[in-house]
Order: sequence, then structure tokens, then C-alpha cells
Amino acid sequence: MTDETGLRERKKQRTHAAISNAAIELFLEHGFDAVSVAQVAAEAEVSKRTLFAYFPAKEDLVVHRFADHETETARVVRDRPARLTPLAALRAHFLDSLRRRDHFTGLNDAPQTIALYRLVRETPALVARMSRFTDGAQRALAEALRETAGTPELTARLAAAQIVAVLWSLMLDNGDRLARGETADQRYPGAVLDAEHAFGLLKNGLRSLGR
Repeated sequence: MTDETGLRERKKQRTHAAISNAAIELFLEHGFDAVSVAQVAAEAEVSKRTLFAYFPAKEDLVVHRFADHETETARVVRDRPARLTPLAALRAHFLDSLRRRDHFTGLNDAPQTIALYRLVRETPALVARMSRFTDGAQRALAEALRETAGTPELTARLAAAQIVAVLWSLMLDNGDRLARGETADQRYPGAVLDAEHAFGLLKNGLRSLGR
């Protein structure tokens, strides 16, 4: 990479961050629906055309904060040690994420993280956009299961749907509790127990359900 190319990339990153930060601040202060794209562009000191070049839709101004997590389960499965099954690797990763208070587990009580969580949960347009996010996570995980574990296509899709739904439910449960006032440290033991229970159900193919 030349110095000029590197400079352009750094400039793009700064512009991307400036737009994102301006949008989140405005949304948290006034509400997602009350803020226009034009207001975000003005606050970030860019044109609407530039904003849309970085964020194709208004909802992307928020959802991009979770973008790295869309293919996270697929990455865990692809990068797992040979001795671990996909499910064992995902369990270990999630438990480690809880210990690290990763915001995507719902177990992060930083004020802006909780405020952003509430924003997403209380805004129908963002809830709908996050459903597309989970669809993408399922597709990526199913592909990883097919390619690295020799899983038949239908089995991979069904397994991916269950795993992503379970992780999403765990995150929402944790996030809701923190939004109601629990601290991350208070919630942590219960979050671990819930995660162990959830992965136990997945491992046993839900055979114990209803017993």
C-alpha cells in the first residue's frame, strides 16, 4: 500500500467514524425517528450524498456498530481447534465473551451501550433491520458448518437457525436485565447459568424439553 493510498483509507475511516458518532449522539438525544439524515449529515459536516456512500440506509447508521458480529459465529466455527466440535467452540467463545463483557452478549453496562440497546429495542425500524442482521448470521454460520464440518445443507441451515436464535435470546435477556437496572457484575452468574443451560439444550437436541 502506497502512502497516498494509506492516507485515503485513513481519511475514509475518519469520515466513517465522524458520521457514525454524530448519528449515535443525535439518535440517543432526540430519538431515531425524530432525527433526519440531513441533520446527521449537517452535524458530521458532510453532504447527504457522502453520508449515503458510507451508510446506504438510515438504519445502517446504528446497525453498523454490530457489523463485526454478523459473521462472528461463522468465524468461530472456521477458526476452531480440530479437537472441538462447532458447538463446543461456540459455547467456549460465548462464555469468554461474557467474561470480557462483550457488548454483543448484552452484558455490558457502559451507559452508552445501555442507551444504544434501548434505542434498538424501542425503535421498530431498527428491530426490523436487526432481523436482517440475524438472517445474515444464519447464512454465514450455515456455510461454515457445511464447509468445515461436512454438514448437509438442510442440517446446516436448521442448526444455524437454532444456534443464532439461542445466542440472540441470551443477548436480549441480558440486555433487558441491565436496561432495568442490574449491573453486569450482578447479572454475570445468571448469564453464565443461562448460557450453559442453552448450550446444553442445543447439545442434546432438545430431547429433554418438556420433561
